Amino acid sequence: MSSTAADHSRPTPAQWMAGARPRTWANAFAPVIAGSGVAAHHDGFVWWKALLALVVAWALIIGVNYANDYSDGIKGTDEDRTGPLRLTGSGLAKPAHVKRAAFLSFGVAGVAGLVLSLTSAWWLVLIGVLCVLGAWFYTGGSRPYGYMGLGEVAVFIFFGLVAVLGTEFTQTGSASWAGLAAAVGVGAISAGVNLANNIRDIPTDAEAGKITLAVRLGDAGARRLYMVLVSMPFLMSLVLGWVATPFALAGLLVAPLVITGARPVLRGAVGRELIPVIGSTGRGMAVWAVVTAVALTLAQVLG
Repeated sequence: MSSTAADHSRPTPAQWMAGARPRTWANAFAPVIAGSGVAAHHDGFVWWKALLALVVAWALIIGVNYANDYSDGIKGTDEDRTGPLRLTGSGLAKPAHVKRAAFLSFGVAGVAGLVLSLTSAWWLVLIGVLCVLGAWFYTGGSRPYGYMGLGEVAVFIFFGLVAVLGTEFTQTGSASWAGLAAAVGVGAISAGVNLANNIRDIPTDAEAGKITLAVRLGDAGARRLYMVLVSMPFLMSLVLGWVATPFALAGLLVAPLVITGARPVLRGAVGRELIPVIGSTGRGMAVWAVVTAVALTLAQVLG
């Protein structure tokens, strides 16, 4: 660990905020927005359940970010890495404090999720437990699955399928083909955000023994997969235009925003040059979710 790691100072609120990695928060907001739009399309939107789902997703992503900071920090994976501030690896915060922040976030997600489950379906509690376990063991434990190339798969499942369909289900009591299409679109581009981060870190991850999917595929293969993932929402716009409403084709208008944000990946940028891609891909995902949700809602309102 770096020489400063032994001299833990007290992180400022701004540093704790940076450690929570706001650039990734779109991964939490987008699935709830999209799922709520699907619920509205089926005339089942419930605002307070949407708000609870948002709290669950937001607290989970903050928790997983702090958990990754803690686990990677104590393993030494973050000793030499570009990207957002690492509280543990930089020595700014004691590992125990970062771990506590992670579990406090998981606790907030758990309380909100429990209320949502008890007002929807009790078995959703089990799904919530799996989400928290998935968040912790991404980089935590003796055999973290994030070190085995499964991080993007987990993001697709938890911040795509589970989050979108779960949001729809808690409001309408069922899941639909439109919900599945929205879940695939959000889950794929969300996985693309994670992959962009891992493409940036290929050299340091490989050296530290963190075998992410990007490390497994290699630089060229990972960049090709990234383009497939960020293109998926627009394919799903076509599907939604068929199974739900032609209004959903409005999601195609977001394509130029995503393509512009993806240019550094296309032109072979490395290191710090890839940092903006995480934020731009996340913004594209959020805008697609908003546009799609509005389109689905308008289709219901206008009959």
